[in-house]
Formats: sequence, C-alpha cells, structure tokens
Amino acid sequence: MTKKKRIGILTGGGDCPGLNPAIRAVAKTAFFCHGGEVIGFLDGFEGLIKNRTKKLSWEDVSGILTQGGTILGTSNRANPFAYGEKKKDVSRQALRNFSRLKLDALICIGGDGTLHIAHKLHQMGVPVVGIPKTIDNDVDATDFTIGFDSAVAVATESVDNIHSTAESHHRVMMVEVMGRYTGWLALYAGVAGGGDVILIPEIPFDIKKVCRELQRRSKIGKRFSIVVVAEGVKLADSKLVIKRKVKSSTDPIRLGGVSYRIAEQIENLTDLETRVIILGHLQRGGKPTDFDRILATQFGKKAVDLVMEEKFGCMTSLQGGAITSVPIRSGIARQKMVTPDFPLIEAAKAVGTCFGD
Repeated sequence: MTKKKRIGILTGGGDCPGLNPAIRAVAKTAFFCHGGEVIGFLDGFEGLIKNRTKKLSWEDVSGILTQGGTILGTSNRANPFAYGEKKKDVSRQALRNFSRLKLDALICIGGDGTLHIAHKLHQMGVPVVGIPKTIDNDVDATDFTIGFDSAVAVATESVDNIHSTAESHHRVMMVEVMGRYTGWLALYAGVAGGGDVILIPEIPFDIKKVCRELQRRSKIGKRFSIVVVAEGVKLADSKLVIKRKVKSSTDPIRLGGVSYRIAEQIENLTDLETRVIILGHLQRGGKPTDFDRILATQFGKKAVDLVMEEKFGCMTSLQGGAITSVPIRSGIARQKMVTPDFPLIEAAKAVGTCFGD
C-alpha cells in the first residue's frame, strides 16, 4: 500500500488573491484522494525557519475559496539563505525543522523570490514542489501565475472609474500600476480599460511622442486621455524611480512614483492638465477572480499529484490551456518579459493605443 503523505505547505512573498484557493486545493486533494496530512508553515519561510506551524483540517480550508490573502500568512523578508539584516544563512536550521516534522514534501506557493529559495532548498535535498503566484506574471515557463488575473481586474476597474472624472474635468489621468520590472499588468489592464497610452518597461518611450499623441487627441475633440503606466518604466536617463529600499527584504527595491515625473514632463511640454493615481497595494486585495480560483484549484491538485509521483524540483505550469509541470529552474532561469511582438501589443496598436515608441 502507498504510504500516506505528510505534506508541508507555505505561501511566500507578497500576498495576492488566489493563495487561499491554492491552499484549499492542496489540502482537500491530500485529504480526500490520499488520506494524507497537510502542515502549514506560518508566514512563509519564517515559519520554516522558526518552526511555526499549523496542522490544517477540513474546517480550516472550508469556505476560503473566495477569500483574498492567505490564511497561513506570508513574508517577503524571510530568506533562509540570507536571513535578517545580517543576511545570515539559516538554511540548515530550516532543514532540521523540516526533518523533525517528518514531512514527505514541501509545497511552496510564491513568485520569483520564493521559487528561487525553493530551488535552493531542493538542491540541498528537500523534496520541493512549487506553485507559481505573482500579480506581476513574470515567472517564466507558465502562461499565467496565480493572482495576475485578479490584479488585472482591480486595475481595470480603476481605469474604468477614472474615465468619468477625466472626461468631466478634461484632464490627462495617469494610472500607475504595479508589476516590478515587467509590463504585464499595465498592458492587460491598459488594454482592458481602454487606455489611450500604455507605458511599459519593455518598450522605451519618447516623452515627446507621448505628448504629441495627447495633443492630437485634444485637437480632434477628445477632451481627456487615460495613460496607464507600469511602475518599472524608466525615464530618459534610463533610471528607475525608486520609492525606498528595504534592506531586510529578499528584493529590497520598492518602485513607485514614476508617474509624477512623467506627468510633470507632460505639463511642461503641453497645456494639458495632468493628474496621477497610484493604485499600489489595492491591486493585491479583494476576492480572487473566477479565473484565479480555477487556476489555483488546478495548480493545487497538480502539486499534490507531483508529490505522490515524487516528481520533486518541479513547479506547476499553465501552457496553452493545459495544466502541466516544469522544472523550477525553468521558471526562474529568466524573468518573463513582454516582447514587442506580443500579440496583445499588436492588437492594442491596431486600435490606436500609443506606447510612446
């Protein structure tokens, strides 16, 4: 008979809608299909380092499909290989805690940073399975990550709501969205929300071309314009606008505020009044969309399948509509960027969207 599995699970990095559906899917698949146990680590790798756990029950994972955030808590500062301000390597301590709990596998739900840590733990002998999540959608080897669609929905609704005030006051309204160094979120929300100009890191923009487009719209009677900006857009000096740095974080750079710089340039080069809205952490909140609930459910079930098949060092993946798996190293080998010939770019340009290039 197959030995019942005792599975550890954690959610690392920033929170997003879809984490709870993934936790639910892992736990219920383990319980219902395999009679297994699931041990949740609290606050991401912090729980693994400090041996803070919770044995999940049916009651714990019932009714959480529609909840945003994560019932386990998370942290983007707890890296076992560089822990705390002194960046101390406590990975051996994490391994001891894993062994003491007599776990058969560790499922790590997270983005690029979490998956890098998971990969290193696997190299040290931990039987790891990854589930990719991030509102940035920048994990390679999967078409979409958990949380991206929900963040797009929030950003799109915000762009929708800006239209009326932009039209009433005849202004240029700039909506700055997250995404770190990639433009997936700005691209999808910009197209879905009818942005007139979309600025993303992958396509360097000329502020004069942006201004010409805004002035053209004004001259033909379009008395307002919507500009959707990714936080990772670089200015003419090729520098990122950094809001602050958090030394203890796995990714210390916090972007934000580039829209104010661009808005100032627009007002200096045109007579168009320009206002800025930075959505910030609103994009991480709220209920997961139906797409994210379904994706998380499929990823969670697939992760347990990989554990049962002892296919470790892999992560779940969505490719061409099919749920599959790939080595974690494939997902973290490079950051998934928007390519200039991406079909949605072509479609947006075909309907008149300006990218400033």
